[in-house]
Amino acid sequence: MEWLATQTFHHREFADFSALAMEKRAQGLRIAVCIPTLNEEATIGDVVSVLASSLGGPGGLVDELLVIDSGSQDRTLDIARSAGARVLEADEILPELGRRRGKGENLWKALFASSADILCYIDADIRNIHPRFVAGLVGPLLRHPHVGYVKGFYRRAGVETESGQPIGGGRVTEILVRPLFSLFAPELCAVIQPLAGEYAARRGVLEHLAFPVGYGVETAHLIDVVNRFGLNVLAQCDLEERVHRHRSNADLGRAAFGILQVFFSRIGGEEIRQILDRNARLHRLVLADEGGLRLEESTSHEEERPPMISIAAYRERERDRKEHGVTTPTSPA
Repeated sequence: MEWLATQTFHHREFADFSALAMEKRAQGLRIAVCIPTLNEEATIGDVVSVLASSLGGPGGLVDELLVIDSGSQDRTLDIARSAGARVLEADEILPELGRRRGKGENLWKALFASSADILCYIDADIRNIHPRFVAGLVGPLLRHPHVGYVKGFYRRAGVETESGQPIGGGRVTEILVRPLFSLFAPELCAVIQPLAGEYAARRGVLEHLAFPVGYGVETAHLIDVVNRFGLNVLAQCDLEERVHRHRSNADLGRAAFGILQVFFSRIGGEEIRQILDRNARLHRLVLADEGGLRLEESTSHEEERPPMISIAAYRERERDRKEHGVTTPTSPA
């Protein structure tokens, strides 16, 4: 597949952070790193401080380090502020549009809260954080004008990769998402880790995308980017190894359910949409406890935030920013 050869990069191509920063300034661009959080006190300090010290500051590659929080009950917010991030609570951004819970909600609201031209999303649970996680994602955007959205991929610590074996994502990717792509969207099969939480994109792309508030946001973005902008706007970059926590099978099942909702809302025909209308909100899981086996049913609806460009407050903010040079406050990084 030609796309795999031409649109796949390696972070080593963008290892000169000073050169990237110079290219960014020459193009008149600003870059924000946006980190969604919920009770991440164990890792958020290192994530922010490493990126702030290596990429922030005057003349640095990153102009803004932004943490959007979903209501942490631990010390996440205080630690993030102390490490150098600008910290906002998701509920305080566009409060007139109501409150939602989920990673996708935080990503969507970061687009409103930030003034940057390029947004780089980084998960907060990375235990081996390194500036390559940012430089490798924004580098293709700075060097290749046709690229608008860059996904990261990596190898997980302790997972052996044999010759000829898949190098891609985790369990949900390889047993659900890639088979779905193979059947319904084969042009996306070469995306090595479609569910990776590390990616960067131009504002002009992101503002036209819907953001599912939960687990389906990454899958929805890939489909929508290709449908609206074309496959060659999409790229990916090898970030090498990533160390992070692993989720339980129950959590992965809920994630898969959300992904299916957003996938078939885009790919499915009328018959599929009727099935979604009947069954899409009820997730069923068999559990075993002291009382024996039981079927647990829970409501799980992958609600979607609309493209930011459709929000009147955002259009007004962008108009003011462009006409009068108004920007939102930047991080002290």
